[in-house]
Amino acid sequence: QVQLVESGGGLVQPGGSLRLSCAASGFIFSIHTMAWYRQAPGKQRELVATITSADTTNFADSVKGRFTISRDNAKNTVYLGMNSLKPEDTAVYYCNARRPALKTDYWGQGTQVTVSS
Repeated sequence: QVQLVESGGGLVQPGGSLRLSCAASGFIFSIHTMAWYRQAPGKQRELVATITSADTTNFADSVKGRFTISRDNAKNTVYLGMNSLKPEDTAVYYCNARRPALKTDYWGQGTQVTVSS
């Protein structure tokens, strides 16, 4: 069955770095647009970054210049590199896979990122 398993979250001090991973299985990873979303307590889920099957990337304004997104199709894994972390980056981060032409829209369970001193 389809699985998206996030890992790499944790507690980090302001200014620190983390790299999140999302391991995918059960679908054709290489043809899906992959994305990272986040949801902070009391707030709506928001899009953080996307990477298409052609490796085109896009970022929310709030993370531009600090976050990177990449994918390894051989490992069916997407990564989110996070640098210069701020307390407002604290949230549960979710991995998403989508291919509108196939009407697929898959979600992981999320991984907690807490930025605090």
